[in-house]
Amino acid sequence: MILGQITTTGAADTLAAASDATGSVQVIDLLFKGGIMMIPIVLLSLLAVYVFVERMRTLKQALKTPDGFMNKVKTLVANGDLNGAKLACAEVDTPVARMIEKGLNRIGHPLKNIEVSVENVGKIELYKLERNLPLLATVSGAAPMLGFLGTVTGMIQAFISIAQEEGAVSPKLLSAGIYEAMVTTAAGLVVGIIAYLGYNYLVTRLQKAVHAMEYSSIEFIDLLQEPK
Repeated sequence: MILGQITTTGAADTLAAASDATGSVQVIDLLFKGGIMMIPIVLLSLLAVYVFVERMRTLKQALKTPDGFMNKVKTLVANGDLNGAKLACAEVDTPVARMIEKGLNRIGHPLKNIEVSVENVGKIELYKLERNLPLLATVSGAAPMLGFLGTVTGMIQAFISIAQEEGAVSPKLLSAGIYEAMVTTAAGLVVGIIAYLGYNYLVTRLQKAVHAMEYSSIEFIDLLQEPK
């Protein structure tokens, strides 16, 4: 009976110690065990966060065209108040407002020239909105590949350790290579998945901004074609 209690107590102590050891492993410790390939993966993660936040702020600003903006411009143009319409555009810092303002500055020229001017401004604004998005797409593809490369180098390290060891191979000897192999893979996949989701979200927001620009430009050109 006493022996059974001792055995049970010893097993409980062993499980508790194992639980404490597992719980003491911090994420930062795992990252350090990932080897040198963790450096570019961490740098890519920081780059992805920066690009996502910067593009998110830009796209949010691009979609801030006030409700009733085009109706206000239409009313001012219909009343012959071009200066008032230009001032209304200057007060709104969005791609739509800049496109309409360019068109207003070209009033008096042939309609085709006005349309081309508005379209050119739209292309410039679209380029500004798309800037750095390909970089985020590159991160989403490069991070998992770096993670897999870390897996290969980690396993090579583990096999080299096995080849150099004489006699029985201890698990501790292989832990460094296995840690590097597993941690880099997980880290690369996490960074890649997050960057991929962020990229697709930003593309959706970009398409929304582009649709608003196209709709507003068409509405403005239609306004100029209305009979006076």
